Amino acid sequence: MDTPIGREIGDFLRSRRARIRPEEVGLPGHGRRRVPGLRREEVAQLAGVSVDYYIRLEQGRGPSVSDAVLDAIGRVLRLDDTEQGYLRKVARPGVRRAGPRTAAAGPAPQKVRPGLRLLLDTVDRAPAFLLGRRMDVLAWNDLGDAVVGFSQMAPRDRNIPRQVFLDPRAHETYPEWPAVAAETVAHLRLDAGNHPQDPQLATLVGELSLASEDFRRLWADHQVREKSYGTKRLVHPVVGELTLPYETLTVPGEPDQMLVVYTPEPGSRTEERLRLLASWAATPTTPGV
Repeated sequence: MDTPIGREIGDFLRSRRARIRPEEVGLPGHGRRRVPGLRREEVAQLAGVSVDYYIRLEQGRGPSVSDAVLDAIGRVLRLDDTEQGYLRKVARPGVRRAGPRTAAAGPAPQKVRPGLRLLLDTVDRAPAFLLGRRMDVLAWNDLGDAVVGFSQMAPRDRNIPRQVFLDPRAHETYPEWPAVAAETVAHLRLDAGNHPQDPQLATLVGELSLASEDFRRLWADHQVREKSYGTKRLVHPVVGELTLPYETLTVPGEPDQMLVVYTPEPGSRTEERLRLLASWAATPTTPGV
């Protein structure tokens, strides 16, 4: 599959070989090397597989590979748990949970359960929203809308990567934009590993690659990370800077959906500003004023 999300396993393994110095794994570091990091034959030797077997694996044309081999390669390349899980997915693209539609028919439309919408509405003291495939924003509560402005966006633009890389205000909105951008791309990589045949994801990656040099660079780096928790700083045009810890929860029964809740510290300036923002958002505007 010759697309920006194709050739996942080869690109991923090469990027991981490049970051390991030979001396880190007990090999001599001297001598001339055309590329940084470990050679393919060195990875094969350290993982206990034949060079031909590893080369075919990296080229995406090998036989079904066992967990034991993937674990051995992961230890050599010092993969963390998220990277190891990603490797298993891209190494065995046929071993995936069955979806409601075939790849030829395209992905099924993303739906939000009524109970999830009700849950969002009950979380009235914290900004919250629901992420789906490709980091599309599927639903939100009133405070989440007040913070990010989802309802003011065109439906196509309700997508975190598009907001981060295509919105001209993104660098002002996120004071720590480089970290936000890297986190966004690393999470989008996980979606690519789960759904390598998704044409909408291929279109999104292609669009971002053409429009943003930063996205191209980060995508080529092949970082993969889960978006589980952390802290994000935002600058809101009405209330100013917000420091927002967040928690991300996978929705039971909907493994491609995640509930994101910003959890400001009690008594903090951010909590005060969110109360002000909630009051401002709830105030009706008078026509003509």
